[in-house]
Amino acid sequence: MSTADKARTLTDLYSAPEILRVVNIWDVVSAKAIAALPETRALATAGHSIAASFGYSDGQIPRELMLDMVGRIAASVDLPVSADLDDGYGDAEETTRLAIGVGIVGANVEDRLKPFAESVAQVEAIVKAGEAEGVSFALNARTDAIVRGGDKPLSDKLADAVERGRAYLDAGATAVFVPGILDADATRFLVDGIGAGRVSVIGLPGALTAAEYEALGVARISYGPLPQRVALTALQDTAADLYANGAIPAGTRALN
Repeated sequence: MSTADKARTLTDLYSAPEILRVVNIWDVVSAKAIAALPETRALATAGHSIAASFGYSDGQIPRELMLDMVGRIAASVDLPVSADLDDGYGDAEETTRLAIGVGIVGANVEDRLKPFAESVAQVEAIVKAGEAEGVSFALNARTDAIVRGGDKPLSDKLADAVERGRAYLDAGATAVFVPGILDADATRFLVDGIGAGRVSVIGLPGALTAAEYEALGVARISYGPLPQRVALTALQDTAADLYANGAIPAGTRALN
């Protein structure tokens, strides 16, 4: 598929009745391992995980290094790839253009609770960049209304998320990503306020299952840095077992 075709496919996956499940990846080998599963419809990178792979804190990796890795990932698979592009690296429009240039067809971009008008303008700039490149870029516009909302009551944070989410959709975003541990009531409030099939969530310990979110009208669920943490936990546990005179587990697959 061409980049434009992959973008249309990704957009269609957001609007499908089934929730879009993406298991976040961070390099080529993790991308290939997940892409090989028949259930995989699209891939999404985890910015936190890519940054950690290069020794950076989340959000601190240079743009050129991030784009190099997501480009390698996109080139290694035939599926649509959405990238975590942090807050746009100070120029969301140019970052989007560069991402499309390396084969990325959608992205999460954070608002970090910047002023409302500035945040809406950023969404408009990203959508404009996709249009200029002839790609219906699938922007999963992230609002940090909950995770950066401080001591405000949850009801106020949710109201902020709805206000920003509606504005981002009006500006051309495909979906609105609201990270945080969302129970059924909070999720229902977001879906009622932003729209069925337009809310994206993260699967965290203590959150609902993908099926439960799907039943509430959520469009997409991703898992951020958690898949890498699971992989690293398995690596460290295996190493500890080997140090204790253990052996590589039988049935280990040659995924690399």
